[in-house]
Amino acid sequence: MMKHLFFSLVFILASSFLLAQETPVKWSFTAEKISEQEYELVITANIETGWSIYSQYLESDEGPVKTEFEFQSSENLELVGKTAESGNKKESYDELFGMNLIKFSKKAEFTQRVKISDPSKPVSGFVTYMSCDATSCLPPTDVEFSISLP
Repeated sequence: MMKHLFFSLVFILASSFLLAQETPVKWSFTAEKISEQEYELVITANIETGWSIYSQYLESDEGPVKTEFEFQSSENLELVGKTAESGNKKESYDELFGMNLIKFSKKAEFTQRVKISDPSKPVSGFVTYMSCDATSCLPPTDVEFSISLP
């Protein structure tokens, strides 16, 4: 009996560890020069089939964790406008959360225009997001980034 309980616990812990290691979203970070001091940061999420992430602009904080960008404060960096989003976007009622949501599947692209005084310094920060499939969600995840400017 104790041996069975021990192996069951090991199996549960191993399964939890493997689930925690699952990363259905791969991020890439680039920058495009717009003018002498302005750049467009392009942040792309490639999302595995069956998974989704959520918009930055959800109606409520009662549901999933929205995608959010935190840019490291610097005298070198000025954000111009809000972060825009595009890609395979769908707005609908979500059974898992029981509310209307905006979510992305397969690919999402986020763009943020910035004004930079010293282009030799990279733009850094992190993105927080939550990924879900049809039946469950992984815990919110932070991904750090550092974007070198062209």
